Amino acid sequence: MFAEFKKFALRGNVVDMAVGIIIGAAFSDLVSSLVNDVVMPPVGLLLGNVDFSNLAIILQNKTGTEPEISIKYGQFLSVLIDFIILAFVIFLMVRQMNKLSQQKEKKPASIKTCPFCYSDIHIKAKRCPECTALLE
Repeated sequence: MFAEFKKFALRGNVVDMAVGIIIGAAFSDLVSSLVNDVVMPPVGLLLGNVDFSNLAIILQNKTGTEPEISIKYGQFLSVLIDFIILAFVIFLMVRQMNKLSQQKEKKPASIKTCPFCYSDIHIKAKRCPECTALLE
């Protein structure tokens, strides 16, 4: 059973997925830092020194041992902007990968098949090097 698990875990897809998850988590942290430390402070400054992380609608004030109950929409706005930036970057990456794969598909064929012996030959060949048949 261990050998079967080892075979499964070391397949290319599983390793690629693990690397993708690790890089994705690191990238998510990077985007979160970008939003919280770079984007939101100037936006808050433009809106009159607003600190988005503290924006909340207080439903019930703190009383004795009871904690404050509030809707923290400022943190939600930060997470929403974080998501939008992350989704946009992923969209750009997927779009670029699709363009690259389309460019590969548009590459003209450099070989053709001989109609007599079915061997692969250069597209510009006038005679098959295998069977010496004249080609059109």
